[in-house]
Amino acid sequence: MSGLHDAYVALGANLGEPLDTLRWAVRELAQLGEVAGVSGLYRSVPVGGPPGQPDYLNAALHLRAALPPQALLDALHDIEHRAGRTRTERWEARVLDLDLILYGRAVTGTDTLRGLTLPHPRAWERAFVLAPLRDLNPALPHPITGETVGAALDRVGEAGVHLAQSRWLTPKS
Repeated sequence: MSGLHDAYVALGANLGEPLDTLRWAVRELAQLGEVAGVSGLYRSVPVGGPPGQPDYLNAALHLRAALPPQALLDALHDIEHRAGRTRTERWEARVLDLDLILYGRAVTGTDTLRGLTLPHPRAWERAFVLAPLRDLNPALPHPITGETVGAALDRVGEAGVHLAQSRWLTPKS
């Protein structure tokens, strides 16, 4: 693949200093390509996983990247690792979670060894992913079903997801 491709990345954190971590992650993501947009910051209740987790902070980022999809996913995992993320239990609390939601109109099968599935298999079912994506492009279609982000969010509802800050990338003065 050559040229720049539109990739959408979901960001989440609920351990440590989530706001600072997400700001750092955006700076790191900017090293991978051109940041074409960043959503507002949303607070959401944890979905699945162990009980008693703190709320998450979530956002989405539109990245224009030259990296092929697997290399981009590997770079996202590297950023998570450098932030201190460990993977011991599914849907556990985490310092940083970066998910590759879409990569252009690419559709892949599940690569069980490396974890790449496009589009992200659960993104169109999760308000904490859809609400930030709506900020970036409510008309963004699912590459298989054609359902837009806005329509999907209307379908699943926004219970448990609330806009925390519309402008969050720079610390308040």
